[in-house]
Amino acid sequence: MIGIFDSGVGGMTVARAIETLCPGYPLVYLGDIARSPYGSKSPAMIAEYSRRNTEFLLTQGAKLIVIACNSAASTASSMLRQEYSPPIVDVIAPAVQKAAKVSRSGKIGIIGTRATINSGLYEQRIHEAFPKAQVHSQACPLLVPLVEEGWLARRETKMITKEYIRPLRNKQIDTLILGCTHYPLLKKIIAPRIGRKVEIIDSSVEVALHLRGLLAVNKDLHQELFAPEVTNRFFVSDLPAPVHSLANTIFGRTVHLEKTDV
Repeated sequence: MIGIFDSGVGGMTVARAIETLCPGYPLVYLGDIARSPYGSKSPAMIAEYSRRNTEFLLTQGAKLIVIACNSAASTASSMLRQEYSPPIVDVIAPAVQKAAKVSRSGKIGIIGTRATINSGLYEQRIHEAFPKAQVHSQACPLLVPLVEEGWLARRETKMITKEYIRPLRNKQIDTLILGCTHYPLLKKIIAPRIGRKVEIIDSSVEVALHLRGLLAVNKDLHQELFAPEVTNRFFVSDLPAPVHSLANTIFGRTVHLEKTDV
């Protein structure tokens, strides 16, 4: 199975993309809603939560781990790769590769949680892939709680998003990385506020495409993970009222959520 974890429901956008682009590879998903959002936590706590999440997914039979949380990917991915033997894929590298490929001017914007932006990992990786790039980052700490509350079309969400986006628009970026897997759920709000000519990079889609390519060339991994008869499972560490509705919206069907302690 492919194990996927996130701090909440946002990582379900990654699960949906993998389910669509990599059919036949069963998933086990963990949304650590009880401790969400990770972006406001210290690096040490994010690392500890990431370790617990990984161990849970491994006990459920995961043979490959996808870190669908940008905060965890930016602060804990190196640690997880050192401590665990299964392959670990994070959402940052595929998004960076796509941004470096499509940016015309080299002016690339990133929006994410405080933990993601403060880590500087996006900027580092962008400059490795595109040394002449001008990177502009914006922390958006209120967006994850708004998504988790299901406020996807509220006036307040539109106003807050506009305030976060304005500095990047003023920098005249031509590419924007959604540096949090919750943000694709706000894409219809973000797109008109950043401008029609700006290419928006959805990390959930890019990581699914990356994984599809990996499975195509790694036959051993394909054989280990391919099991179309196995049913996908979705776990959460808490079940507040909006979660079922959000999960169903993301997948376009009723999703059975199982509560667990991690």
